[in-house]
Formats: sequence, structure tokens, C-alpha cells
Amino acid sequence: MAANEQMKRRFHLRNWKMASLALAFYDVFAVTFSYFFALWLRFDCQYSEIPEEYLRCWLRFAPIYAGFCLLVFFVLRLYRSVWKYASFSELIRTIGGTILTGVFHTVAMPLLIGHMPISYYLFGAATQFLLVLGVRFAYRFVLLLKSRQKVADGCRVMLIGAGAAGQMLLRDIYSSRELSDHVLCIIDDDASKHGRYIKGIPIVGGRDEILASCQKYAIEKIYVAIPSAGDADKRDILGICKETGCTLKTLPGIYQLVNGEVTVGRMKDVAIEDLLGRKPITVNLDEVFDFIRGRTILVTGGGGSIGSELCRQIASHKPKTLIIFDIYENNAYDIQIELREKYPDLDLVVLIGSVRDSRRINQVFRDYRPDVVYHAAAHKHVPLMEDSPCEAIKDNTIGTYKTAYAAMAHGCKRFVLISTDKAVNPTNVMGASKRLCEMVIQTFDRKIRDGKAREIPLLFTHYAEAEDVDREFGELPEKVVTEFVAVRFGNVLGSNGSVIPLFKRQIAKGGPVTVTHPDIIRYFMTIPEAVSLVLQAGVYAKGGEIFVLDMGEPVKIDALARNLIKLSGYKPDVDIPISYTGLRPGEKLFEEKLMAEEGMKTTPNKLIHIGSPLPFDEDEFLKELGCLMAAAYENDPTIRRKIASIVRTYHVVDGTVPQEGDCAGDCAEPEMAAAVC
Repeated sequence: MAANEQMKRRFHLRNWKMASLALAFYDVFAVTFSYFFALWLRFDCQYSEIPEEYLRCWLRFAPIYAGFCLLVFFVLRLYRSVWKYASFSELIRTIGGTILTGVFHTVAMPLLIGHMPISYYLFGAATQFLLVLGVRFAYRFVLLLKSRQKVADGCRVMLIGAGAAGQMLLRDIYSSRELSDHVLCIIDDDASKHGRYIKGIPIVGGRDEILASCQKYAIEKIYVAIPSAGDADKRDILGICKETGCTLKTLPGIYQLVNGEVTVGRMKDVAIEDLLGRKPITVNLDEVFDFIRGRTILVTGGGGSIGSELCRQIASHKPKTLIIFDIYENNAYDIQIELREKYPDLDLVVLIGSVRDSRRINQVFRDYRPDVVYHAAAHKHVPLMEDSPCEAIKDNTIGTYKTAYAAMAHGCKRFVLISTDKAVNPTNVMGASKRLCEMVIQTFDRKIRDGKAREIPLLFTHYAEAEDVDREFGELPEKVVTEFVAVRFGNVLGSNGSVIPLFKRQIAKGGPVTVTHPDIIRYFMTIPEAVSLVLQAGVYAKGGEIFVLDMGEPVKIDALARNLIKLSGYKPDVDIPISYTGLRPGEKLFEEKLMAEEGMKTTPNKLIHIGSPLPFDEDEFLKELGCLMAAAYENDPTIRRKIASIVRTYHVVDGTVPQEGDCAGDCAEPEMAAAVC
């Protein structure tokens, strides 16, 4: 592969040298002929009328002048420019070369050879400029003509943005041999540009003209090249564009304009997150970098959508060691290959195992001693967890407890739990299990602050494991330093199990797109935003907090589905039908970010807030949790009742609360939970 690339470079270098040499030979001819043509023109285009003395002077000075011209053109880099992309810079250098060589000719000719008519110098310089410049810009002119001819059967394009990015994009479209796009009109909100032209393309008006211009010019594609526009303006323009039914593409960011990377190849499809009704979340990358750099980081569930993005961003911040822990080997393998290719110097450890296995998770902490843990391992699919509630408790709640205990026992500095807005007043088992996770974190933090960490019991599912865990863990250190926090956010666009991939699959099949209820609403964020929040929370954490993202206004799932259909170039209920299937078990019409009692505090990042933990009896909670674990491992059919006895805000969608039970009396296997119940 390297040999082929080297051969290609040599081939291109040889071609470039040959082209430069040919251009130099042409310049010798052009500058020599220019002044002969001027002499011929001076004497009424009659060669016989030219005095022999003038011809002899021209002939003697021609080699001197040609050599001087080649030297000047070389210094001005006229043999190094890529004339396919010739622009104002090349024009200025050609003018400068003509003036410099013309002055030399005017001064040196009479001093070295003899006097010539004044018109000879003027016409000669003018002719030389036209010949030298013409051949260089002719190549680009021919390419432009070809590009205009080839687009007769290409895509009809509207360009939004007549600024620097739009002009660079337009230039790339017409210089590309591969593209068959044809820009027919330009939209820009700057009224001073309306009615003017860029490369022959009319600027027809502002955003109010988008719909009318799409119909007038039969537009098929819209390129949005406004990277420096504000978020509100972008959303408004994209909102108008999606009503046209055209294919939309946009530049990801202004950095491409700064780096000169504005090309059609850099454009991306407009995603549904571009239409969210709020600004993107930003974090202080310096703080995150300082926090992660040089530390050993463990990410549980590191192969999932959130966990893998956490790993990507952590890897880019130069940790000492990154440990990926996941039970699903395929996901773990994928992120392992990706990170090793992108960060070959990263100390990466990938381990397979379950957070429900006390001995395995203890072994990981004992062997690698992570400084920071991002706990993303969890079951999160609401309807599936309604059908398998005991699995939600085993993996989410008990898995969190065992991982948190191992972190505390082995001196981990910080433990960050990934939680969800479904933990607020939960109406489903998944949300209730995540609320239990938050209560675990709050209990650990409170016990540590009160100097009672040793009162936190081990949880085990059978005596053999209990003996191994007791022997491996031993007693907790005298001073426990772990800080426990939780991060709560809403639905993540594009994550595994989210509605966007489902909608896209349904649209690809021609529909119908299934929405549970026309009025159902959800808070949404992108995967990078979710990960940014988690990383920033790790920086802000002092222990016991629940960090909450200000996700703006909630979005109707119905509107989300319709927008996605429009962005795909179809019409809702015409090309792609929408079907309402009814609320699923455990699903409610709206989600809440915080319980009213939790209050709200701000952080340096104004879009990240802190909820004050709700008080509860930690000792009673630990006893009840042991019973809940025992019931879960016995697959107790009354598990929901036991959850409700601990999570007092848990209720089903119809508003009823599962009947409370007595923990000690309901343990399916009292001996199993004897240590805690």
C-alpha cells in the first residue's frame, strides 16, 4: 500500500514538472511574440514597413528579456500555482509580473540595445499580459464551461448562504468532475445581496423565498452553508427547508470554514437533532482534560451507545489507562478495534464480565485500581423490563450496588452513575430500578460522610460467593475517599433502543411509522451532549449530587416522527403513514427531570443543574434492598410490590400504587438476606 502511494506521488510530481516546463516554454514564446506583435501593430500590420533597425533591436533583446521574464515568473510562483483553482491571488501576481518585466523592457532596451517607438512598449506589455494570463485562466474557464454543460441532467440545487462558506462550496461544485449538481439559486438574509449574482447564480432573497424558489426552480437538493449563523436562525431555516420535501445537507460547524474544508464531501445530512428547540450543550474541555489526564478510568457498559461515546471522549483526553467493562463481547470488540486504530498509544484494557458478579467486579477493581468509574451498565428498555422486572433489579440496582461497593473498598476517587429522567416519579420498573440506583449512590455517599462506611453490608446471592467476597474484600479502609454522584438526562437521540433508529427503519420500509400516542412528549439530547454532561459532572462532583441537564422544552414524538419523514424527502400521511399504537405498559405521556422536592442549584455550566437529594432512612433502605435482591434472584412474581415499598413515588400509569409489603416477611429466602435484612 505504501509503495503504491509512493508511486502515485512520483507520477503526480513528474506530471507537474512536465506541465511547468511546458508553461515555461510557452511563456518564452509569449513574451517574445508580444513585443514583435506590438512592433508589427505599430507599422499598420505591414511587416515590410518595419524598419530593419527595429527588427534587429527586437531580435537581439529577445533572449535577454525572455530569461528575465522566466526569473520573475518563477519568483512570483507562477509555475507553482494550481491553475484549476486560479483566483484573485494569481491575477495579482500576473499583473505584478507584467508591470515588473514591462518596466525592465522599457529601461533596459534603450540602455543595452537601442531606442524603440513608445507604442512598442505599451502594446507589448498589454499583449504580454493577455497572453500570459489567458493561457493560465483558460484551463479554469474550460472546466467551468464543461461543468455547466454536464449539469443539464444533474440535481437541481438551492444554496443557502452567500458568505465565504457558500462561495467556497459553489466553487467546489463547479470544479469537481464527479459532481453533477447544478446550483440554480442562492438564498441569503442579507438584503444588500438580493438581486446580485455569484458566478452567474442569482441571489433571489432571504429565507422567506425558500418555498417559492424551490417551486420556481424545481429544486431537488438544498445545501445549507451558514456555519456561523446562530442556533435559532439555523433551526428556523432548517424548519422551512424540511417543508420543501428536498434532500437537505448542511455543514457540521464553523471550524470547517476556518480550516478551508468547505466542500460538498464535507456536507452531512440534516439530522433530527438539528431541529431541537435549544442550543447545543457545551462543556469546559480544559476542565475535563485536566480531570481525566493521567488517571485510570473504568467505564462499565463501555460497549453501549453511551458507554462507547464515553470511551471515545475519554481516550481523546489522554488517560493513564482506559478500562472497558461489558458483558456483551461484540460491542466491546467493536469499540476496542476503533480506539486502537485511532489511539495506538492508549493503554486500553477490555474486559468481559457482569456487574452482577461480585467476585468479577471485585477482581477488576483489585487488579487495576481505577481512579474514576463511569457506571453505564444497565438494562434500559422500558417495555422489556416490564416483562422481566427481576432482571431490571438484578442488573440495574444490584449491579450498581456491587460496583459501588467495589469502588469504595478499593479506594476509587469518584463514581459517576448514569441515570435517567424516568427515575422521577417512575411509572415503570426500569425507571424505578434507576431510582433505586440513585438511592444506592446517596446512601453510600451519606454513610461515607458520616464516617459509617463500614455499616454498608456486602450483598451476595449464595454462601459460596459470600465467603469468597468476604475473603477478597476484607475490611474497608479506615478512610473511604470515594465520591458518589448521579447524572440524570432524558432520551438520547440515536442510542440503542431509541425511537430514531426505529423510525428510520420504518421509513426505509415505506411505513407505517408507529407512535404510541399523538400527545406523548419527551426530553431529548444527542449522544455527544449526554457524554459531555457525564464528563462535566465528574469534574463538578463533590459527593451525593444528582446532576440534571436543562434540555429545553420537551418534544412531541409525533412531531419528531413527522419531521424525520420530511427530512427523508417524504410527506407524512401521504407517502409514509403514521400509526398510533397506544401507550405501552409502564409508559407515561411526559417525563420529569426532577422531583419537585429536590429543588435546583446551578453550576458554572448554566445548562447543568444540581438536584438536592430527597431524604430517606438509609439503614431501613439497606435492609429492604437485601430483601429486594433475594426476591429478584428468586424471580418473585410480587417484585413490583416490593419495589413500591422502597420507592414511594413508584406508581403505574393509571395512578395506582402497587400494594406495599413488609420487607422482612416477604424475603423469598430469608437466609440469603440475613446479612442485610
